[in-house]
Amino acid sequence: MRYLPHMDVDRREMLGAIGVDSIDALYRDVPATALRTSPVEGLPHHMTELEVERLLGAMAAKNRAAGATPFFIGCGAYKHHVPASVDHIIQRGEFLTSYTPYQPEIAQGTLQYLFEFQSQVARLTGMEVANASMYDGSTAMTEAIFMAQRVTRRTRAIISAGVHPHYVDVARALTQFSDETLLIGTPELTDGRPGDDLDWILSELDERTSCVVVQNPNLFGHVADLSDLAAACHAKGALLVVVVTEVVSLGAIRAPGDMGADIVVGEGQSIGVGLNFGGPYLGLFACREKHVRQAPGRLCGETVDASGRRGFVLTLSTREQHIRREKATSNICTNSGLCALAFSIHLSLLGEAGLRQLASYNHARAVQVAERLAAVKGVRLVNGAFFNEFTLLLDRPSRAVVRDLGNKGVLAGVALDRLYPGVAGLENGVTLAVTETATDADIDALVRGFEELLSC
Repeated sequence: MRYLPHMDVDRREMLGAIGVDSIDALYRDVPATALRTSPVEGLPHHMTELEVERLLGAMAAKNRAAGATPFFIGCGAYKHHVPASVDHIIQRGEFLTSYTPYQPEIAQGTLQYLFEFQSQVARLTGMEVANASMYDGSTAMTEAIFMAQRVTRRTRAIISAGVHPHYVDVARALTQFSDETLLIGTPELTDGRPGDDLDWILSELDERTSCVVVQNPNLFGHVADLSDLAAACHAKGALLVVVVTEVVSLGAIRAPGDMGADIVVGEGQSIGVGLNFGGPYLGLFACREKHVRQAPGRLCGETVDASGRRGFVLTLSTREQHIRREKATSNICTNSGLCALAFSIHLSLLGEAGLRQLASYNHARAVQVAERLAAVKGVRLVNGAFFNEFTLLLDRPSRAVVRDLGNKGVLAGVALDRLYPGVAGLENGVTLAVTETATDADIDALVRGFEELLSC
């Protein structure tokens, strides 16, 4: 982004053009409690360019890169190997067409890869149609709730306790000014299995419910057959929304659409997209064809031109930029185009057999680690079935254990009381993810660290 210096006269002219007296007036709709009244602590008021470079370099050096240490963190963002060929191919000229493909005649590269991406996502999720991506998994989930409201004309959504709490927070934020009511489960221990709240969901499901939202595998790693839940939702006229945060799992687990899901959303970061300190990521969104006109975002389609040649177009684009606001299904201004391209290329390089092989290897490594850790004194594995992520209950608060292991150079999962503060029974819980990037030496360091800390 270019640096554009403005003098006071420039600022006064711009403010006058939009009819306000000061820059502060631009923030009048922001609550006073959300505005800073003083500079950010620790940041200098001014520095030379060289000093800024050195300061930012020193700050960046405090980060620990995922590839520089044994890494077992998951909970919605997963470390997978992305081949160098992905970065090479995304820079090819065929794909360097207009990012926002309003004019198909000059955006065929963009439209084609989005069409292929949609086809891949639809097949992965077991659904009939997918859109051209969303910002990330959390916003995709909230858009699914809004879509269910439009389809059913109901305003009550039930969200399982096993759905990632950050996704739930986004849903709370985006629905707070709507008439949507969110009923959110609490991940209390049920026979030692946090997040297993099917009985509670069924007890709350009624004719007021627009949708039930579940995650599979859920945040604690549990894998479930959702067929009976889908049937129960449909019996009440509600939709089943399934969230998938680890898309590699779809290479091993039955697709949500095959289990009766009506809408499948997820995070596509695991394929083609690095961790990137939390973004940009890639939201997946797929649904039944009968509901497609209520889907958010935009869809690309295949056609032929006047000469009979294959071509691609925007088939549906029911956004505020294109139609009347009251008719729009979302106000999403774009899709995660570059991340969708990386996803599509990586998945194409893997192929169906490669994805299944990758998923199988992830699962096998996770089982190996779970069995070794479950044999450590003071550790209990709470999962029955899982993919590459599982939850342990320790005999002491997990946050201290995770911190001490981090000081030993091992990033050993996520302490659950960070995500669920104050929930009884979870203060000793930790969720770990094991992918193909975990070496034998990494696993040995992890197990040895748990043994040393829990034997004290």
